[in-house]
Amino acid sequence: MSDALTIAGRTFQSRLFVGTGKYRSKQIMRRCHAISGTEMVTLAVRRVNLTDRTKESELDYIDRGAIYILPNTAACYTAEDAIRTARLAQEVGLSNWIKLEVIGDQKTLFPDNEGLLEATRVLVKEGFIVLPYTTDDLVNARKLIDAGAAAVMPLAAPIGSGLGIQNVTNLKILREAITQVPLIVDAGVGTASDAAVAMELGFDAILLNTAIAEADDSERMAHAMRLAVEAGRAAFLAGRMPKREYAVASSPLVGTIA
Repeated sequence: MSDALTIAGRTFQSRLFVGTGKYRSKQIMRRCHAISGTEMVTLAVRRVNLTDRTKESELDYIDRGAIYILPNTAACYTAEDAIRTARLAQEVGLSNWIKLEVIGDQKTLFPDNEGLLEATRVLVKEGFIVLPYTTDDLVNARKLIDAGAAAVMPLAAPIGSGLGIQNVTNLKILREAITQVPLIVDAGVGTASDAAVAMELGFDAILLNTAIAEADDSERMAHAMRLAVEAGRAAFLAGRMPKREYAVASSPLVGTIA
């Protein structure tokens, strides 16, 4: 059954997007990408060698024929830094797509929503496809969409925490209210059940990294995440049974016994 995801005119069969950091080796990272079935990988522009091609980098271990690179502006604390980093990614030929991060607090890595909105407006005007990492705030999400964001990427929990979804209510509100662009859960997923829950809520995709990279067996976790995203999406589309206060017999209570 075809259930493709389209963002800004680009179609993805996989609804699992992954990252490139924290892996024990670049070889393991490459194998995890393949096992996960991902078709888009995010890459921190400020943390990877982009200019000296005589030196090894994550780019050497990404199958550019099968995987689309989504540069990100990780470690940018101002709109100006994020805009400059996005432009660099485009100049070196990575992409005009950008996972936009403007961090507002060093300890929690929570987004600076004001700076995020400012950077989104500027980059959209310059022709970038902007996917902003944001809080689970409906009002701010609407502002980002009005500014031209191609998707909205709310956190489930702090980046790298692995805590899973901490505010189901807010994510439900976002899903019910926003239909104009895809919604992608970004940050906080720790294990397969977290990904499945997010997909069962109706989110369009999951972006994760640490959950795979820091698992005891990263390759097995990559496989688990692939299955969880697929299962959660299928369950959402199927429509779950209603929750009831009391037991209801599975077998008919009427009929005759031969």
